[in-house]
Amino acid sequence: MKDSRPTEDNTSIRRRRFCPACGARFTTFERVQLRELTVLKKTGKRVPFDRDKLARSIQIALRKRPIDPERIERLTTGIVRRLESMGESEIPSDVIGEMVMDALANVDQVAYVRFASVYKNFREAKDFENFVENIQTGGDFDRERD
Repeated sequence: MKDSRPTEDNTSIRRRRFCPACGARFTTFERVQLRELTVLKKTGKRVPFDRDKLARSIQIALRKRPIDPERIERLTTGIVRRLESMGESEIPSDVIGEMVMDALANVDQVAYVRFASVYKNFREAKDFENFVENIQTGGDFDRERD
């Protein structure tokens, strides 16, 4: 037995299922994948795009922040859809990182700084200070470091 319906944002199908052997009920989500994506790492290595890894990195940045889990899911789905609609099957990792930073900047400034600290490889407290200062003045952190 199963009950299928689209999710609220119509990006996946939610299926409620029932196991006849043990009687357990569970839910699965199925998503349409527009194209197979490969991530081109800074080292030159190519790895398959992993939506779950993207979602985990966004969730880590937003941990203990007052953001609804459904909003996190919509944010992740939005980034994936943008990547799939770029028309390229190989996406440089820095393009993905910039998309995540842009999305987080519009959702939560603390999460934005958290993600940036890992993505931009902050090494000392001064890096945080410079980054936050540039957010406030509308500057570009990369130009300040170079």
